[in-house]
Amino acid sequence: MLTVNLLDAHLARCFSKRHLLQIHAQFIASGLLADAFAASRLLHFTTATSLVPFPLNHSLRLFRLVHRPNVFSWNTILRAARLHGFPHLCLRLYASMSAAPDAYTHPILAATCADRRDVDEGCQVHCHAVRYGFGDNLYLRNALMSMYSACGCLGDARRVFDAGPTSDAVSWNTILAAYVQAGEVDQAVGVFARMPEQSAAAVSSMVALFGRRGMVDEARTVFDGAERRDVFTWTAMISCFERNGMFAEALGLFSDMRGEGWPVDEAVMVSVVAACAPSKVTRNGEACHGLAVRAGLDSRVNVQNALIHMYSSFLDVDAARRLFDSAQCLDQFSWNSIIAGYLKNGCVKDAKALFSAMPDKDNVSWTTMISGCVQNNQSSEALTVFDNMQAEGIRPDEVTLVSVISSCTNISSLERGKSVHEFIRENQYNITVILGTSLIDMYMKCGCLESALEVFDTMQERGTPCWNAVIVGLAMNGLVTKSLDMFSEMESSSTSTPNEITFIGVLSACRHAGLVEEGQHFFKLMQHKYYIVPNIRHYGCMVDLLGRAGYVREAEELIKSMPMSPDVPAWGALLGSCWKHGDNEVGERVGKKLVNLDPHHDGFHTVLSNIYASEGMWQSVKDLRGSMKQRHVPKIPGSSVVELSQST
Repeated sequence: MLTVNLLDAHLARCFSKRHLLQIHAQFIASGLLADAFAASRLLHFTTATSLVPFPLNHSLRLFRLVHRPNVFSWNTILRAARLHGFPHLCLRLYASMSAAPDAYTHPILAATCADRRDVDEGCQVHCHAVRYGFGDNLYLRNALMSMYSACGCLGDARRVFDAGPTSDAVSWNTILAAYVQAGEVDQAVGVFARMPEQSAAAVSSMVALFGRRGMVDEARTVFDGAERRDVFTWTAMISCFERNGMFAEALGLFSDMRGEGWPVDEAVMVSVVAACAPSKVTRNGEACHGLAVRAGLDSRVNVQNALIHMYSSFLDVDAARRLFDSAQCLDQFSWNSIIAGYLKNGCVKDAKALFSAMPDKDNVSWTTMISGCVQNNQSSEALTVFDNMQAEGIRPDEVTLVSVISSCTNISSLERGKSVHEFIRENQYNITVILGTSLIDMYMKCGCLESALEVFDTMQERGTPCWNAVIVGLAMNGLVTKSLDMFSEMESSSTSTPNEITFIGVLSACRHAGLVEEGQHFFKLMQHKYYIVPNIRHYGCMVDLLGRAGYVREAEELIKSMPMSPDVPAWGALLGSCWKHGDNEVGERVGKKLVNLDPHHDGFHTVLSNIYASEGMWQSVKDLRGSMKQRHVPKIPGSSVVELSQST
């Protein structure tokens, strides 16, 4: 006859479905269903087994046969319903409980409410727990804090924490994790400072929070001051460095971690490989790859994806492809990474072949292909891909639309740009700063100023990029006064502050209109009011402004006073001014310099030749033309783009 001890022995040796069903039959035949303790033992086993295809269904059938199940059995079936993905059954089961709940019942229910993000049911569970006298139970309070924080009710979570007579390490870590998850830096710092014992988990949470907020110094202070560290703490600090672009520091800390004998896991390997990618130090990347192989992590899909991205960043797309082809498990990110790698390396044909073979394309896949075509000067192809994306019924996101608008801008296709704008309106996309700026830039560069200003006027949020697009676009289209008026409006607004690009637009406006005094005023304004250090483009605008107005010597002096080496466009602007205003002395000096700086630019040779001819220096003209032939300098014809109407 089957007894409880024999039942335990049989269950310990049960390794097949047939054996389990035999035990089940003996259990019923022996009348052990009347024994609540014995029934709970079998029920606990069946809820956790993988010997039957649907263990929860099997357990529920068994549970319904038990006479007067005890609270342990009820808790077991509640826990099984949650763990097997049926949290919605838990409250219904709880409502039919024939045994009084104990201290473990309500924490299970609180966890199911957290899974479902149902704070209303969570509050009901809280009330029931208090009614049954478990309100001060530490295990319950910790579960309630997790539930409230999962539902976004941090205030309720904090009230549960503060109301308890005692708190343990789980309580402190739970309330800290709630603030960390919500990004509440000040509250998290306060809790962390009050913790009786700052565990390694708490340190890891704080380092991760500071890393997400860009507070690297604060993260390092917490890390360095930690009494307890584990592999997760090291990983959090390495990830903090990598996330904030401090790649050398990330690799250095990883070296320290290895020096202290800490094991390498998947998470830290991904962060370290990601830190290698932007550093462009191939040796470090290959060393990390070798370490991943030795640690048995190279077959993990996240590590594989990081390595594919790293080799693509090293411009070694062949190595990335070998990893891709040898991978046993590929996910969406794997495909997107290798396609992005090909596009980054200019291999558009290979990227298109992989894209066509891709089994499932998500929004990221389509966007990667579209933006890659744009970056590789294949804007027409980008529009074709976008058409195919729409035909597949994939809804583009903001990033996709920005790339599509850029492609319209690149090929000066106003009609196509208008159709994309209409698509945005019809599908009720929110015109964000980024999307609005792209539309304004497209309309301005296509000469459709009214549409550009209409977009600008209807935007609810106008960031600095939007103002810049309008100011630069108006200046580019010759509406200098309007451009400068918009700059004045920008200064008066409380939402945007002029930056380097703003002043490029303002100085360009002054340059086109020959407003020398105004240009000099704005050049000083950017430095003294906005503390913007002029870059080479600002100097180039001023050189062109002075030169066009006939102040050739002043323009040359400004070039000589530049804190950086003048570039070819700055010297080229001065050369054009010299020719326009007949200053052959300066023009000859500048022309010789430009011919040496850019020996294959036919325009500079032509202007210098014209200067020599105007001075009657025919031998110099002959020598220069001979030099052009010797250097195989081609004469590039001018070109223009005209969009033909497709209407009949």
